[in-house]
Amino acid sequence: MKVNVRPVPCTGLVIKGIMKSTRSILVRRSLLLILTGISLSVYAPAQSRRPVNPALISRAEQITGDRFPIITTTPRGVIVLAQTMPRLQLLNAIDSGFADLFAVAQRHGYRNRVKFDDYTVFIGKPDRLKDRAGQYSPDIAVPAQQYAGSDYDQGGFIYAAGMVLAFNPCAFVIAEHDRDLGRVSNVVRFEGEHLVLYYNDRALYERTADHSRGGGHPILQ
Repeated sequence: MKVNVRPVPCTGLVIKGIMKSTRSILVRRSLLLILTGISLSVYAPAQSRRPVNPALISRAEQITGDRFPIITTTPRGVIVLAQTMPRLQLLNAIDSGFADLFAVAQRHGYRNRVKFDDYTVFIGKPDRLKDRAGQYSPDIAVPAQQYAGSDYDQGGFIYAAGMVLAFNPCAFVIAEHDRDLGRVSNVVRFEGEHLVLYYNDRALYERTADHSRGGGHPILQ
C-alpha cells in the first residue's frame, strides 16, 4: 500500500494538537498525539520481561479507548501491547515491517534507533474494517485537526492506519488485523519512518511528519 497514491486512510501519522479520546467517534477525543523457541523453531509468544512506562500505556489507552492487558514481544524483540495475545503470524508481520525499515535506513547511513528492541507497538481495536471502496482497511478514527480540508478529511475526522505515540521510547499504535498481514508490515514500516527520521534526520522529519502539507509513504526509498 502506498499512501501517497491513495491518501485515505492516513498511514504513518503524526498528529499535533490536544485531543480527548472516546471510542464513540471523535467529538470527545482530545489528547496530545504529537503526538523462546524449541528445537523445532516454534516460537511461543511470552510476556515481556522489559517494563513499559505506565504513562505510555495510559496515553495509548486514552487515545484508542482500549485496554492493553497483554504485553509480549515479537520473535526479534519488539515489545507489543494488545487486548488479546497476538498470533505468531501477526508478530512476524511486525518484525518484517521493521526489518524492511532498518534495511532502507541503513542504506541512508542512519544508525540511531535501528534495532528491534528500540520499539514498542500497541495494537488497538479498529474503528472501521473497510475503506470507502470496500477494501479491507482496519483503521482508527481521530479528529481531523490540521488535516481538516485535506484529502484525508472524512468530515471532521480522519482514519489512521497508525499513529506515533512517543519518541522516547519509540512507540506507535496500529489497528488490529485478522488478515492481509502484509498491510501490517507496511504500516509498521511507515510509522517507523517518522521515528527513524526523528533520530537521524531531523530536517527531513520536520518536512514529512505532518501529511496535511502533502506527501506520503514511503518516505525513504
